[in-house]
Amino acid sequence: MAVTLETERLVLRMPSQADFDAGWAEFHMDPECMRYLGGAMARSVAWRALAQVVGMWSLLGFGQFSAIEKATGRWVGRVGPWRPEGWPAPEVGWLFHRDAWGKGYATEAGRACLEHAFETLGWDFVGHMIHPDNLPSQAVAQRLGSRLVDMVTLPPPMDAAGPTQMWGQTAEDWRQSASSGALRSSASNA
Repeated sequence: MAVTLETERLVLRMPSQADFDAGWAEFHMDPECMRYLGGAMARSVAWRALAQVVGMWSLLGFGQFSAIEKATGRWVGRVGPWRPEGWPAPEVGWLFHRDAWGKGYATEAGRACLEHAFETLGWDFVGHMIHPDNLPSQAVAQRLGSRLVDMVTLPPPMDAAGPTQMWGQTAEDWRQSASSGALRSSASNA
């Protein structure tokens, strides 16, 4: 049931145990990478986060992908559909290793994941839960055609950070933007 998506520079596939030492653990233990995501995790907690993402695939038939750089075969991030219990809305999220910042991967992968969420999963709305201080992630959401929709409170333990911005768009908004070519416009740097 696992799905693989490809973009110009990335392969998006279900995470695996091999991803843990290929970059997953390092990313989740990095205070800068995790600044807006609850802070750096211990290695054992990062492994449980991997198990949670893989488990969502089994439970719901979808989940976040590992983003693999085609040119190098390296694990560079996790991105895609996300809907844990109690979440404010179905989400497409992106989390990229510091080495991958500034290359446009979040926008490139986010675009492919939005298309998957709307056209394959049949979602009517997709949100992006973004910390109010995370300006780079807000810029990615804007490039993807999303807008600030509401302030929400995430379920515990993610609620400790306080209110979170929910950016998002409807499937109709997505299709209109895609048909007008707005989503294929100039390269980005996020």
